[in-house]
Amino acid sequence: MNKKTKDRLLCIVMAAFLFVSAAICIIRPSQDYSVSERRPLEQMPEISIKTIFNGKFMENFEDYATDQFPLRDVLRSVKAYTQFRLLGKSDNNDVYMAEGYLNKLDYPLNETSLINAANKFTKLYDKYLQNSEGNIYLSIIPDKNYFFAEKNGYPSIDYKNLVNTVTENTPFAEYIDIFPYLEGSDYYRTDTHWKQESLTDIAGILVNRMGGKIPSEEYTAHMPDVPFYGVYTAQYALDVNSDNITYLTNDVIDSFIVYDHQNGKEIPVYDTDKLSSADAYEIYLGGPLSLVTIDNPSAETDKELIIFRDSFASSIAPLMAQAYSKVTLIDIRYLRSDMLENFVEFNGQDVLFLYSTMVLNNSETLK
Repeated sequence: MNKKTKDRLLCIVMAAFLFVSAAICIIRPSQDYSVSERRPLEQMPEISIKTIFNGKFMENFEDYATDQFPLRDVLRSVKAYTQFRLLGKSDNNDVYMAEGYLNKLDYPLNETSLINAANKFTKLYDKYLQNSEGNIYLSIIPDKNYFFAEKNGYPSIDYKNLVNTVTENTPFAEYIDIFPYLEGSDYYRTDTHWKQESLTDIAGILVNRMGGKIPSEEYTAHMPDVPFYGVYTAQYALDVNSDNITYLTNDVIDSFIVYDHQNGKEIPVYDTDKLSSADAYEIYLGGPLSLVTIDNPSAETDKELIIFRDSFASSIAPLMAQAYSKVTLIDIRYLRSDMLENFVEFNGQDVLFLYSTMVLNNSETLK
């Protein structure tokens, strides 16, 4: 076969591929959501004279065509394989595997972001807490890079500097250091978060440092036979072994009354229906909700706790709530700080700022 024939054949194959792909795009209904990527997909943009002439239609159509392209997941896997196996790259979409754990690079240290987070906490203190007579605490949760990045040759932020920057700019809060009590195996292999079954000692340390005591640390562990593929699975784009979600119960936790103020309804401590959702970690306290309260009718005290938090607190809060009559969880990524007085009464509760290093290093999400 001569070169001219080969070139023609290649052109025919490529044209056929593009024709078939385009036909599938037209025939197949647009997909609303990518389960593998955990995000909504672009939809067909509006066609009008205005959007055509100002270029908006073609700009949005490119995003739509990319998102709705058939075999998208297959091509993402091919790209990842090429990155790792042929080009010798050590990460894909900033996600790397070390010691069997998927991690996402969070580098470099963003001191501006840390100070922004500290300023947000300070405004909360100035507006709501300085005259409330409660004790104020701060604890920082290391992300998985703390355990895996540097020793496996990946860039790592200066965690000591991170902690110092935040604590020096929040002098009103007593810092509770939990870094020494955590290790990499306390986190899911494919996800950002820590595992609840590994947190009983951390919950006890936090509560004890705040002057309380968890009445019982005897739990029944439940591990439904449902594979959990965390958020890093799709970003890594190659096959990995799944995790499993475990949740802990006892008589005290079973007695909790949990209320979702965002949606105005009572919810279970553990919503097992979430195990089949896009993010099974949302089993804990309903996932990303702006305002949740846990009432403990079995409490041996009348002490209350307010936790300003990110998603990491969802799994540890049920363990800690055993030591309080009421725990209020506030996520200022979804609820504006200046609106809190409309929903929460600050009257002497202890307060814990509990945030992961990822949120602190990317604090533009805090409102």
